[in-house]
Amino acid sequence: MIPCLFDKSFLQSLSVDEAVWFDHHFRPLVCPVFYAETLADLAKTTAKDSPAERVVQSIAMKFPEMSGAPCPDHISLATWDLLGETMPLDGRVPRQGGRTVKSGGQIGVVFDESPEALAFGRWQKGEFQEVERLYAAGLRHNLTSLDLSESKAVLRSLGATGKVIKTLGQAKAVADEIVNGATKAFERLRLPIFFFDVPRNLHQPIVRRWEASGRPALNTFAPYAAYAVTVEIFFQLAVAADLISSDRPSNRTDIAYLFYLPFSYLFVSGDKLHQKCTPLFLRDKQEFVWGPDLKADLKRMNAYYLTLPEAVREKGLNAIPYGVFRRSSGWFWGVIAPEACMRGP
Repeated sequence: MIPCLFDKSFLQSLSVDEAVWFDHHFRPLVCPVFYAETLADLAKTTAKDSPAERVVQSIAMKFPEMSGAPCPDHISLATWDLLGETMPLDGRVPRQGGRTVKSGGQIGVVFDESPEALAFGRWQKGEFQEVERLYAAGLRHNLTSLDLSESKAVLRSLGATGKVIKTLGQAKAVADEIVNGATKAFERLRLPIFFFDVPRNLHQPIVRRWEASGRPALNTFAPYAAYAVTVEIFFQLAVAADLISSDRPSNRTDIAYLFYLPFSYLFVSGDKLHQKCTPLFLRDKQEFVWGPDLKADLKRMNAYYLTLPEAVREKGLNAIPYGVFRRSSGWFWGVIAPEACMRGP
């Protein structure tokens, strides 16, 4: 299955049937920003059976149950990376809490259900707990608590002052230069420590590991931390240059989806900010997919499914000839039928 990052607006746009097909053909990457956005609806009111709780329950009913992969938050991932834990940047989803088990002479790793997955199971039953509201508040605080005046001083020390930035592409190039520059290696090491508020008791172990490694560049020492802080600095520069509005608080949350881009092959969203910014951060073989386009394909799949005889439908989803394919010209979704695919690239 193809790891696919998605945002809340995309899942919310789907019908329940379309969400089933999305879960069936992809491996949806469920990132903490999705939880934060969904849980934020609960913060709007605490009344039982409120419209906000019905919205959250509606989203939970579309939550990918079969193949969804929960991802730890970017701050934890960057911190682990700085401490020496390898973070995959090739479409694999990092997991935490694995336990080694042995069965039948074979050794494997078992992952318990995450607190987020357990929460969604409760929401599907209409059960909402105060812990979810507190969790949402904590995630939103992590995204909005940065001291902007101090961050300007940090960026100024690395040569960001005086840069003329007129496009998002230029903002990305300057962010890359700040993070990956060949000089001031220690100052650049401090970037993720500052921006992600790494606990003080971890500073010395990080510095000791860096010195023992020969004081390498940040993108060599901790590739994911370097990537994540590049996203953060890109956003700060784009806001300062009025390329991203500072008057729309949701932009801060929306840009945070990019922290999880390395762990997917596709990012599907109907958000215009994502459409403009995501291509700047894509690696080879990654693509941004416009949410309404994929929704239309999923709708076609479901419509075709409903035309099949009941005896065929009773065999289950795996017996239905649908697929997600790769051509040299790009991805396409369609029905494997005598008339070939319903939709081309």
